[in-house]
Amino acid sequence: MTGPHPAVAATRVAVRAELSRVRSGALVLVACSGGADSLALAAATAFEAPRAGLRAGALVVDHALQAGSGDVAARAAGSCRDLGLAPVRVLPVTVRAEGEGPEAAARSARYDALEAAAVTLGADRVLLGHTRDDQAEQVLLGLARGSGARSLAGMPRRRGVFARPLLGLPRVTTSQACAVAGLDPWQDPHNADPAYRRVRARRLLGELERDLGPGVVPALARSADLLREDADLIDGLAEEARRTLGDGPPDAAALAALPRAVRARVWRLLAVEAGVPAGALFAVHVEALDALVGRRWRGQGPVDLPGGLQGRREGGQVRIGAARPLQ
Repeated sequence: MTGPHPAVAATRVAVRAELSRVRSGALVLVACSGGADSLALAAATAFEAPRAGLRAGALVVDHALQAGSGDVAARAAGSCRDLGLAPVRVLPVTVRAEGEGPEAAARSARYDALEAAAVTLGADRVLLGHTRDDQAEQVLLGLARGSGARSLAGMPRRRGVFARPLLGLPRVTTSQACAVAGLDPWQDPHNADPAYRRVRARRLLGELERDLGPGVVPALARSADLLREDADLIDGLAEEARRTLGDGPPDAAALAALPRAVRARVWRLLAVEAGVPAGALFAVHVEALDALVGRRWRGQGPVDLPGGLQGRREGGQVRIGAARPLQ
């Protein structure tokens, strides 16, 4: 008796490992766009969940960003039902690019909708279909932003209710898994549109693989895993430092006394707490805020931040709040 195709087996093994962390009888949900990655994930979850004593359903987010998106969402939902997943919910969202680009805005809307649906349905976990190729693209985009170790750390395997079982598998595996299972993935036209940064990163990775060899993608993904350990440690130190600063405007001298790597993360925490959209905060903003303390302080004016906010130093304290009109 022969077993499943190697690609199908690989997706099932990856999903099985993640489901082993879920309490018996719980509900897990697959975030399915209808593309090859999420469809392969849905098929593997539909197979593995009952064997692990779990219930499995699916969530399909309709971003309404292109004509016929409702039909695409309905088709993805139908595919999930055909696989035996239940419940299956289509989640319409409204994408508003306020203080962040369209890609970031769509991502924020999607994750908010998925998390809210998980709460409503009482799900233990929402499974996302990101692969090793997606991880490499994320690292490359982080490198382009120049935002430090956290950006280069890529996507975590799990955070909160979300988990990414396929993060160690190449994209070709999910495509093969769908093909041998007779599944017909949706081909998102946005994946070929160079207006999107991720599409350009994907093309660049292809060129790097051709010029430097086929080990570029796994090497970038491996680097992300290593950097994430470092970034998690420093983030923990930054959160502790933020707590010691208290609830009021932080003291400039206390900020200056922090190690630079920790202080940079504290600036991000302070900015996001004040209302700066996290996805719109870049290294240049953190660098400008950092000039308000220590030896770089020369009495300079306020620092403009995304979201109509400003950082300023007043009386030995640093405040981040609404921008003040020019006098």
